Amino acid sequence: MPPPSTQRPLHTAPLDARLAWARRFREAVASHESDLTARITEDVHKTRWEAVTADLLPLLASLKWHERHARRVLAPKKSREGGMMALGQRHHVHHAPRGHIAIIATWNYPVGLLGVQLAQALIAGNRVTVKPSEHAPRSQTLLLELAAAAGLTADDLTVTDATREAGRTLLQDHAFDHVVFTGSTPVGRAIAEVLAPTLTTSTLELSGRDSALVLADANPRLAARSIWFGVQTNGGQTCVSPKRALVHESIYPAFLRELGLDAAGSRPRRLITEDAAQHASDQLHAAIDAGGRPLSGVFEPATGATIRPQAIADCPEDAELVEGRNFAPTLAVVPCRDEDHMLAIHHRCDQHLATTVFTGCPGRAKQRLVGRLRTGSVNFNDCVIPIGHPASSIGGVGQSGWGRSQGADGLLDMTIPITVTTTNPIVRTPIDTPHAKRVDQLTTFLMRHFGARRSASAYQTTTEQANGPSPRTTTHPTPATTTGAP
Repeated sequence: MPPPSTQRPLHTAPLDARLAWARRFREAVASHESDLTARITEDVHKTRWEAVTADLLPLLASLKWHERHARRVLAPKKSREGGMMALGQRHHVHHAPRGHIAIIATWNYPVGLLGVQLAQALIAGNRVTVKPSEHAPRSQTLLLELAAAAGLTADDLTVTDATREAGRTLLQDHAFDHVVFTGSTPVGRAIAEVLAPTLTTSTLELSGRDSALVLADANPRLAARSIWFGVQTNGGQTCVSPKRALVHESIYPAFLRELGLDAAGSRPRRLITEDAAQHASDQLHAAIDAGGRPLSGVFEPATGATIRPQAIADCPEDAELVEGRNFAPTLAVVPCRDEDHMLAIHHRCDQHLATTVFTGCPGRAKQRLVGRLRTGSVNFNDCVIPIGHPASSIGGVGQSGWGRSQGADGLLDMTIPITVTTTNPIVRTPIDTPHAKRVDQLTTFLMRHFGARRSASAYQTTTEQANGPSPRTTTHPTPATTTGAP
């Protein structure tokens, strides 16, 4: 049913109305698939299938997930186990909208990423201003028109020009309660500096330059196919794509054989700019000069904005290609002695968004590695694809930014958590100070309730029994002075 012509602003409407908008938006996106994919292809040169699977489907799945789960995520949460000092109290955490949110959109997934961020901000009850990417104006303009037609007022959604200048002036000329940015680390750092004087919060999803770890017990065919898919999907212009494969030396020859089959058949991809393609081409050439070898058998320099996906085997650890500062379909393949060697190379990079691990025993590998990888997501035995799960959130570590997008964490990031307490007027914690004797009794009772078992002197005696007596200064008696002959 179409929204009424005269309507209440969505950000002031109850959650049910906001979820009804999400349903209408989802239906509009699905109904305009051909128009959206055509504009995505025109903007960023994706194939139709890649536009459908990597942009539209993740957005549609996310909208449906929010329709089913947003009520639970945004519902007040009861805090339990308050203890004796919380007598008669009830504590809940409520989630209020942040207010006015600015979204500075990215171009590499122009419909998928912007669509999810927009939906989460609006479902949470915020007003939104969007600055579309200058590289994806056609697809993002259509997406925002569909969102508005699904039931938004001019007070709910404002759209700026899709120009670099609009991005520069947006945060200088307007005050926002929260800013969402997806893009490079240098630009994210500049945004953080603009927001710092007012302490305006932000979600910064910045570049990732992550690793794929191939352990000794991994399936080499599965690892090679999955990693190469992640490298070349979207022309390598994916923040969670692996930039280096760190392969255990025992499985290295088998992995190279399998990866070579995929690399040899890769087709050239057109990148967003000629500079991006040339920068990656220079890194590939330098890695080969330093001793690496192209698995495709031959190195083809970039032509304009077009580059063939390349994997460089035996890549020196100190090569710039291993560091991965490019946004292109390149992969540095490095043999490693053990997991410590892999982690040492992995940690030389300061941008970690999503790390991949291939192993035959994920349970054991999780215990050993998850806490040591220092990354926002860890994917076992798959690459890139799990990030599209609508319940999974995305967020970086270190130079990859802060905050979360997508999933429950991303929805809550669009809200302010508010602690709300209610105290019973009769049954409540006493506030009068008892007399001195009662203070001693109550203090002893409370400390025993929280674990006290003995007096301080008893504790000291027990400690000495366990650790030996404390060092003491021993005074030796002075021999008596005698007079006369012995």
